[in-house]
Amino acid sequence: MSSPLRTVVWSTGGVGSIAIDAIRRRPDLELVGVWVHSEEKIGKDAGELAGGSPVEVAATNDADALIALAPDCVVYAASGPERDAGAVPDYLKLLEAGINVVSTTSTTLVYPPAYYSPEWRDQLQKAATAGNASLYASGIFPGFGSDQLALLLATQSKTIRCLKVSEIALNDHYPVADIMMNGMGFGHPLDFEPLLKTPGFIEMAWRAPIQLMAAGLGVEVEEVRGTLDRRLTDRDIEVAFGTIKAGTCGAVSTRAAGVVNGREAIVVEHIIRMARDVAPDWPTSEFDATYRVDIEGDPDIHCAMNVGAAEGHGAGHAAMTATAMRVVNAIPYVVDAPAGLLSSLDLPNTLPRHVFD
Repeated sequence: MSSPLRTVVWSTGGVGSIAIDAIRRRPDLELVGVWVHSEEKIGKDAGELAGGSPVEVAATNDADALIALAPDCVVYAASGPERDAGAVPDYLKLLEAGINVVSTTSTTLVYPPAYYSPEWRDQLQKAATAGNASLYASGIFPGFGSDQLALLLATQSKTIRCLKVSEIALNDHYPVADIMMNGMGFGHPLDFEPLLKTPGFIEMAWRAPIQLMAAGLGVEVEEVRGTLDRRLTDRDIEVAFGTIKAGTCGAVSTRAAGVVNGREAIVVEHIIRMARDVAPDWPTSEFDATYRVDIEGDPDIHCAMNVGAAEGHGAGHAAMTATAMRVVNAIPYVVDAPAGLLSSLDLPNTLPRHVFD
């Protein structure tokens, strides 16, 4: 067996902690470093920060020290309102140092040709070329349920009139108030204008998976059209970031439609609730999350993928695990891939190894 791939995890939040636990279980990966943001976490054992037993790896906020370890790959899982603005400088340093990166942070990089910032994309490509390293972003939606699953199912298609992917999720477990309230509008009256309502934001947010599917199917998207719908809750709802008051937004639905040959043909819908009984007329799920693919064509194809346990269990853990493992399982494939910015179209199926108990 070849030497295990030396791996660093960037952050110990929900996804990062899952990645740490997964890496420690695999003989083909070796956890050599962990980056943290919080001062109180510096020096603490990474395994204990992830909720497990010690792994004898101390957490640090010294990026240069982690780069000096010369890891094969970094699992980048930092979250927060800055996202790409905070992540891109880190990506550049890592790639220029010859370190591969797999990320759940920059969801709009799941298809780099459609990345919203051509300037950042060009910088990342130059850094990857200079360091002979690769960057791969993924997750579950986008990253799998919103794109790769649909392409897999489309291998059965003779003709396609419309391909729609959707996520139906209960996100009462998500703790970042700024994203949930100011970004999406939860907990505010409907006259509040969240970031989601900024003209062009929904189109920008979902352009990458739409363009990824279009590229995989060999068609050209003429434009992307976005719409937003919100619903009120009639009662107070206690969630991870506070209280959603009665009479404020308790459910959000976004829709982005890629136009092909003058018709809305590739559609991404995203439904998020703070409680299962809000917006009862919208599609519902009794699981942590349900990911649907509906293809109208010859043949019609309808597939629902349920993640997590049924109602009352999981609190979003299943979706976070799936998100983390989309990039952890990809590490060996990304390390072996040619240098550059990668999408799922550039890799084989990132099948897991060493996952059976």
